[in-house]
Amino acid sequence: MNREALLNSLTQDILAYAMHGAFPEQAVARSIKPDALDQRFEDYELLLDLHFILQDEVLDFVRALPKRLRNVRTETETVARTRRGGVDGHVDWSATVKKRYTESPRDASLFVCTNRSEDYDISENVVLKHLLSVIHTTVVEAEEYLRGEYEWVTETWKGSEALIDELRRVVERNVHVRRIRSPEVYEPTEQMLTTAEGSRQAIYREAAELLRNRASLFAGDEDALHDLLDRTAITPDDDHALFELFVLFRFVATIEDIQDSDFQFKTIATGRQEIARLEGKKDIVLYHDNSAADRDLSFVSDVPDAEERLLSRTEKVQTVARNVANSYFTDRSFKNHTGRPDVIVMEVIDEDANRNEYLIAEVKNSRRTDTIREGIKETAEYLAFLRVNDEFVFGKSTSEEYFGTGWNGLLVTQDLDEKTASLDEQAGNEIKILQASELESRLGDVLENIV
Repeated sequence: MNREALLNSLTQDILAYAMHGAFPEQAVARSIKPDALDQRFEDYELLLDLHFILQDEVLDFVRALPKRLRNVRTETETVARTRRGGVDGHVDWSATVKKRYTESPRDASLFVCTNRSEDYDISENVVLKHLLSVIHTTVVEAEEYLRGEYEWVTETWKGSEALIDELRRVVERNVHVRRIRSPEVYEPTEQMLTTAEGSRQAIYREAAELLRNRASLFAGDEDALHDLLDRTAITPDDDHALFELFVLFRFVATIEDIQDSDFQFKTIATGRQEIARLEGKKDIVLYHDNSAADRDLSFVSDVPDAEERLLSRTEKVQTVARNVANSYFTDRSFKNHTGRPDVIVMEVIDEDANRNEYLIAEVKNSRRTDTIREGIKETAEYLAFLRVNDEFVFGKSTSEEYFGTGWNGLLVTQDLDEKTASLDEQAGNEIKILQASELESRLGDVLENIV
């Protein structure tokens, strides 16, 4: 599956699930954000705003601000005030005579004075203030990254430390910006945006256009979302995280088709790894990008449990390395574990039979033979060393297979050019392998053997 096909499919998946509140947006954000970003950017909307400010158009807008703000539009407002014993401004004699006659006929010290003032709170300025607030807030949140040397930061902000400082000065200190009121929650309104779009001044037209683009992104516009995944630096360079997310969505859609029911999705909270649950006669639970530790699942080998004299040379090296690391790093423990699957642990809970079934999925966004061979090895390790409550799931006795029934392990790879065995031809293998383009038609055959 080439990059364009992957992006098209993932765009449709996010539109179908995340944008309609079904899929936890945090899981999407976690998959498409750079590893360097901290947990704040697992907030989907903040990540979208980071994408927004990384666009060339936003940087160009910020760069032109200092000069343009000198000519912000205002409306002149005339205010009339009654004064006694003095004059403050221009005397409105007609209003003064009328006021004296109706209220104080003998008070010659009463005057009605008018003053002209500038009103900054026009529609165009409210639009501008809202855009500046969005950019400023996001830059403050991401400042340490925008100033740093991170590969995912596009050339837009690299070397622009002075511009970041200038932006902060503009928003926090510029007299014109400060005199514009802060927009209400519901502002800018459609009428305000339309007024700004029709302005003769470029600053207002561009501000409205940028806010329109941002609104499209937040509303789930297909082109804007595709651009998020494709054009900005938020997408990891190797696309591996996108491929993982693509496979996860294929699992979700396929299981829903098989069960003719919808998953209940959960926002991932601290200490909880469950991402989705489908309840029925058998509960089906999906875990993403972890080993489902909250269900007491782990992938720990049996090397540490073996008698010293039975260890092979390779196993002895692993044991010694673990013991040395544990004695040196006093605040952590190093188990001799395999790691964790790159994408999915699926658990099928059958309370009537008092047993659970598991599917372990490993994903390799690669066409390289060596990488796929490594993925096969890793998947086999996950199955052989899968434990629940520290007890092995498979191979508890000599009559049991270490790798389950042959349907408990799945490796998903990119599409290969060479001829490979079909799923039917893999029937006798301990794990199954599917290529990206086969997921739509054959993933159901794998999952039906588990659910």
